[in-house]
This record gives sequence, structure tokens and C-alpha cells, in this order.
Amino acid sequence: MLTYVGKGYTSGFVENYDRVAARLNAGEDIELVEGADDICEGLLCESHAHCFNQGIVQRDETARLSVSALLGETLTAGSGLKATPDFLAKMRGAFAAGDIRQACRGCQWIRLCDRIAASGFAGVKIGAPPQAMPKDAPAFSKHPMLRPKYGLDGRNT
Repeated sequence: MLTYVGKGYTSGFVENYDRVAARLNAGEDIELVEGADDICEGLLCESHAHCFNQGIVQRDETARLSVSALLGETLTAGSGLKATPDFLAKMRGAFAAGDIRQACRGCQWIRLCDRIAASGFAGVKIGAPPQAMPKDAPAFSKHPMLRPKYGLDGRNT
């Protein structure tokens, strides 16, 4: 959610995610669920939807624990969060610093998310894009998960 810029597995997935982004931007709360969520809806028609794979389930749990620690509260299924500008800024700051990136390991989208975080979250579709951060900001240049193999233009660096 923090790095969604309109890219995804299929055009149906992207169209669905754009609708979810519009709902969040309109002020709808985020509700944590176990298993497939509204974002997964665009993939559930597939015979082997990866949303149910054990690796995805484990990544979701890792993300829940990381965000719980950051917020200082235990988040569980049914917990609600508000995608306010302050909340998104806090989450994006922690994401950029690598504090809530444990669930990213093994994800096929990690390099795209690296580039988006390194760009100061330019082009994100959820929440007002924060001000661009300098490329040499410490959080972007020193954390190993934020040293992407690919530059902002997608080429190998």
C-alpha cells in the first residue's frame, strides 16, 4: 500500500487496486484481515491464487508484527487503521528506514518498492505524495534493503 504506483500482476489486479486506493483516499478505514483481502480480489479468479500460499501468509504475519511494533500496539484481524497523512508519513518513514521491511524479503516486487522509496515515494496512489526526499538522505543510502540493484530508471547500477 505504501508504494503502490499502479503496477501489479495483471490489468484486472491493477484496476481493482486502483478502486481500493480511491476508497482509502476517500477516507475509508483500513481493516486488517486474515487471508485474502480486498486487494487480492483481482487475483482470486485464478485457479492457483498466490494469496493463499504459505509464503504470502507468513509475509502478512511478519508485516503485521512489524507494524504492531512500530505503532506500539498489537494489531489483529479486525483492527482498524486510518490512512491519514500523518499515519502514511510515519509508515513511509519507517519503510524507507528499513524498520518495517522484514516482510519484503523474497517478494518479487522488492526492487520496484526500493526504487519508489528511494524516490521519496514519487507517484504513489494512496495518500498525498510526501515531499521528495534527497537521494543522499541517510535512510535511503545506508540501509542495505534500500540500496537497490537498479537505479530509479530501472537500469542496473
